[in-house]
Parts: sequence; C-alpha cells; structure tokens
Amino acid sequence: MERALSSHLVVNHRMTVAWLDRVLEAGVNLVEFFCARQSLDYRDHAQIGELGHWFRDCPLKLHSIHSPMYSDDCWGRTGPQSVINIADVNKMARRSSVDEIKRALEIAEVIPFRYMIQHLGVGGEEYDDRKLDAAFSSLEELNVFARQRGVDILLENIPNRLSSAERLLYFLGITHLDNKFCFDVGHAHIMGGVEREFDLMKDRIRSTHIHDNDGTNDIHLFPKFGEGGNIDWKTAIRQLRTRERQYPLLLELREAPTMAQPLDKVRQVFDYLEAIPNQDYE
Repeated sequence: MERALSSHLVVNHRMTVAWLDRVLEAGVNLVEFFCARQSLDYRDHAQIGELGHWFRDCPLKLHSIHSPMYSDDCWGRTGPQSVINIADVNKMARRSSVDEIKRALEIAEVIPFRYMIQHLGVGGEEYDDRKLDAAFSSLEELNVFARQRGVDILLENIPNRLSSAERLLYFLGITHLDNKFCFDVGHAHIMGGVEREFDLMKDRIRSTHIHDNDGTNDIHLFPKFGEGGNIDWKTAIRQLRTRERQYPLLLELREAPTMAQPLDKVRQVFDYLEAIPNQDYE
C-alpha cells in the first residue's frame, strides 16, 4: 500500500509548502488535506494558489481532502451555526452546510484530487429516519458538484448512530447512491470492532484513516508510539492487505506536544506497519 498522510497532524497550525516539503522528505507518496480553516483555509485563494503552484512540480500528490466539520477557524467555538452537518433536519442549516462543503470541493479546480471524505452527521449523532432523508438530499447535490470536478465522495465510519458499517450500508441500500467508503480503523475499534467493521465495508473501501486509541476515546494516537493505544495492529494490517490495491495506508494522527520530530515518527510508524508479517512464525 502507498504511504499517505493527513494534514490533521498540523491541524492547529497553518499548513505551508515547507511542511509539505518535510512530508515528501519523510517518504510519503500521498497527502490528504484536512479542511479546517485555521490550518487549510479553503476560502483563502492565496493559500490554495501557493499550494497549487507547489504541487505542479512535485512528486507528492494530493489524494483526498477531508470535508470541513466547522465553517469557522476555531473548532466551532463561534457557536452552533458553525457546525457543518449534511444530515441536519433543518433545511436552512443543511443548505449552509452543503454550500460550505462546495467551497472546499473547489480546491480541485486548482489542485486535482480523487476523493473527498465525508461524515454522515456529527460525533454522537442519534439515529433518525429524517436525518437519512436529509443526508440523501445533501449527497445527491454534492455528488454532482464533486464529479463535475473529478472527485468522488467517500463516506467515513464515525462514532455515531448513523455511521456504523451496518448503517452506512443500509443508507446506501435505501437511497441507491453509489458512494464508496473511507475505512477509519480507529473509529471501527471504538464501534463494532476493526475486524467486523472491515468485513462489512471492504468491497467499497477506497481510502483509509489509520490511528490508534484506547477503544473508548477518539484520540488519534500514533500506532505503536502513542501511549494508551490498544488496537491489534497485526490483525488490522493483515486484513487491510487483503484489499491493498483498493486504497493507500493513510495516517490520520493528532499532534503530540511532547513529540519533537513527528514526521520522523510517521516514517517509523509506516516501517512498523509494513514490517508486520502476513502470518506468525514459531
């Protein structure tokens, strides 16, 4: 699997070409932009233009973007109106969310990429049939807008009542949408378990999010190097390899304040995961 990295690692810092240079030096092939305006301001034509100029002459490629979760630049602290939720049953709020996601998709007009990762609802969202109707209306419009720009929208399994593997498959079954999946290993660990969630989603997986946690909290730890993580990486990696031609190995990590050289650790995480044998030997 190709090595890929999400800019979630620098989500609290403005993303620059200098950081991308270091990502390339770390041996990464693909990158995912995490669309949080304090880091990557998709509304800022100057920032997007500078990044686009850098990508034109670089072997590092933009694989995907993560759809924005808030319209502000401070994790939604400006108020509930900043929360982006395509499953919102309030039509005006949903309309605002769709418009904001379209702004992020316009990055593809400057920097081509293949996928956008999208949540159904927000963290902890409760199930409601009306929310599925709202999400369907949103995705119908967003799918058209994205495909006009050469982008496919991938639905991600996240910890809520709309987005388990079973619920995502149910949603696609009743709506007849053909969206594929981004399989988040850390979220699967919190929900139904990595093995079970992967088995349900595997046919439609086109990208991944790789990170560790304690089975309860979504803390995006570095596999092997993050204290408190307990995912069985031997089993997880062996499962992922059964479909390895479908997706890259994409790390979505949280910055660790005590980690002096996080990109050095990123390289070590890839080395560790790739060194896991396909079977145990006695």
